[in-house]
Amino acid sequence: MGWHKERVLIIDDDLGCSGSSAEGRLGFQRLVAEVSMDRVGIIFGIEISRLARSCRDWHQLLEVCSLFNTLIADSDGVYDPGNYNDRLLLGLKGTMSEAELHIIKQRMLSGKKAKAKRGELGMQVPMGYITHLSGEIIKDPDEQAQSTIQLVFELFERYRTIHSVLRHLVKNEIFMPCRVRSGHKKGDLEWHRPNRPSLSNLLHNPMYAGAYVYGRRPVDPKKQKPGRPSTGKKTATPDEWEVLIKDKLPSYISWEKYEHNQRQLQMNTNIALGAPRKGISLLSGLLVCGRCGLKMVTRYTDKKAKLRYICCRMASDYAEEICQSLVGEALDKLITLQVLQAVQPSALEVSLKVAEDVEKERELILSHWKQKIERANYEIERAYRQYNAVEPENRLVVRTLEQKWEDTLLNKDKLEQDYQNFLSERPSHLTEKEREQIRTLASDIPMLWEASTTTQEQRQNIIRLLIKRVIVLVEGHTENVHVEIQWVGNHKTQTTFIRPVAKVEQLSYYKELLERVASLHKDGNNASTIADILNQENWKTAKQRGLFNTGLVSKMLSRQGLVEVSKNMASKKVVREKDELTIRELSEKVSIPEPTLYQWMRSGKIEARYDKSVSKKGVLLLKAGEKEIKQLIDLKNRPRRWWASEESRID
Repeated sequence: MGWHKERVLIIDDDLGCSGSSAEGRLGFQRLVAEVSMDRVGIIFGIEISRLARSCRDWHQLLEVCSLFNTLIADSDGVYDPGNYNDRLLLGLKGTMSEAELHIIKQRMLSGKKAKAKRGELGMQVPMGYITHLSGEIIKDPDEQAQSTIQLVFELFERYRTIHSVLRHLVKNEIFMPCRVRSGHKKGDLEWHRPNRPSLSNLLHNPMYAGAYVYGRRPVDPKKQKPGRPSTGKKTATPDEWEVLIKDKLPSYISWEKYEHNQRQLQMNTNIALGAPRKGISLLSGLLVCGRCGLKMVTRYTDKKAKLRYICCRMASDYAEEICQSLVGEALDKLITLQVLQAVQPSALEVSLKVAEDVEKERELILSHWKQKIERANYEIERAYRQYNAVEPENRLVVRTLEQKWEDTLLNKDKLEQDYQNFLSERPSHLTEKEREQIRTLASDIPMLWEASTTTQEQRQNIIRLLIKRVIVLVEGHTENVHVEIQWVGNHKTQTTFIRPVAKVEQLSYYKELLERVASLHKDGNNASTIADILNQENWKTAKQRGLFNTGLVSKMLSRQGLVEVSKNMASKKVVREKDELTIRELSEKVSIPEPTLYQWMRSGKIEARYDKSVSKKGVLLLKAGEKEIKQLIDLKNRPRRWWASEESRID
């Protein structure tokens, strides 16, 4: 057309790329840049509207061309974007081009969905399945691959957590079967180390239940990156699946078992009951507050792992008072007793089931070992056939195949040695002695429960199998607690127990206790004698585990004004410095329990001293000026987790 070759620029970088977006299309971006720098006089194209199938990108190009007087030409003619009529025609072409793309997409997507609704749309199959040449999805023909997949589901039914299944597979050196999907080894079976993501995908995939599903991972347009169709996918719930055809494919488990597994996986998250963990609590995730109906949480109050159950959701969310709390050990003992009573009638069934489970587990592992040895023998035979099929003169190939044959023989020797070690450690069948031990243990379930070989995680699992939830209601601030156990199967048990409390004043019978102490004192008994009588009459202290002693009775008599404790007399005689109080005086002044003040004093939060000028034992005096009192009240009102911080120290 009269131009020299050096003045003609051919841009073909976008061949094979969709024109739906300019993102990732280097050729189109280069074209716009060249026009913007006023280096282009005319743009040629066979069908120019296909430069961009997006009106946004197309009109951007037209705008730039009109600014720099760049012409556009295709097989129909030459257009000037600066001319109104040409601009209108080019705009219509771009709109039709974009509409054409959407029509094509919609037609293809409709055909894809129609095929999916018939269960005929092809898809990538997970481990344990292969796609036949006819397009039919079948189980992996390798027996070991099938048994390994089946083993994973059986292990999850037993352990109920992915991590426990993973640990079992690693411990027994069981690998996962994977078919190569591409390359020169496409279709070959390889054995990979088990890992959490692969086990999670396996347990979540409905294909293993024989279901054909379409729409499990729909694309969220807000998250999708332009030019990358595989991005922006989200996980849909079963209600959001577009296609679900049950019993369409060969299955490893039933659909009911799949749904049960999904419920268990959901419970293993933090928003539900959760899976058993390493803590000493037996009821973590099962407790519900009888006052507000919210879940109670588990807390360990010190380094000795003292357990408490606390309802603090309203306190943490709305700064309200803590609803209720109680020592966890007493409640755990009560639930344990109820569970043991519930399972005692089925002791014989338990023994038979345990023996069956142990035998089944050994058979599965033994079968896996036999399959590994059988595979090793096949590899030896295959290497031998390959070695014999080569001309002896071709030493380059012979040496390689000879080394491969040697490697397979060494691998089989090592495998057989490992197998013998396994048999020596764990016989293939239960001995009569082992069976008798199982019967003995099952006949005495409490002994089995308390055995050192029974882990806390196993106890937690047993409780979760029997109990749905436990509703707890503390009667005021007293020691009485009402408990409702909701068993699996909707049976309910109502019971009560006595919890330890912080102070004697919290006891529901505190008034009667004071009257009894006053009556015994009126009869002429001293504090020591009164303590002995209270113990003989089975009166309980606040902690429910100790006995009444002289000091405790003396404090009760002193609070009623019946006697004056010698310690109080000593504290009156001692010479005090400015702003010093005894621990009892300070406790009454700021309404903080004496044990708490002792704890703060030992941790250095309160300044204190012993004065031994009036008694050998000494009088404990705490600095309690106006500043210290204010800091104590602030410290009292702070959440407990802040008490140990440096900012809590009283200077």
